[in-house]
Amino acid sequence: MKKFKIKKGDLVMVMAGKDKGSKGHVLQVIKDKDRVLVEGVNIVQKRVKPTTENPQGGIIEKEAPIHISNVMLVDPKTGEPTRVGYKTKDGKKIRYSKKSGEQI
Repeated sequence: MKKFKIKKGDLVMVMAGKDKGSKGHVLQVIKDKDRVLVEGVNIVQKRVKPTTENPQGGIIEKEAPIHISNVMLVDPKTGEPTRVGYKTKDGKKIRYSKKSGEQI
């Protein structure tokens, strides 16, 4: 099983691609494909047929997953992208920001 340093709910910044520089919260981590779903990033148009929930049908916009290597966690102290480290504190493993040393 793969272990990622980015979790659901984290604030991340996109480092590469068409949405470079934009920030958003992680909605989902897709471990088997190494991808993350970030709110407001990589918006695509999807054609949908009329259903009972959506009787009109038409075109909807939704987020598409992007590769996890293209995002970095945002430092809670400075608001800049940072790498993530692990250390033990009181017998528990915690994540911390490499830039400021702040606990995530």
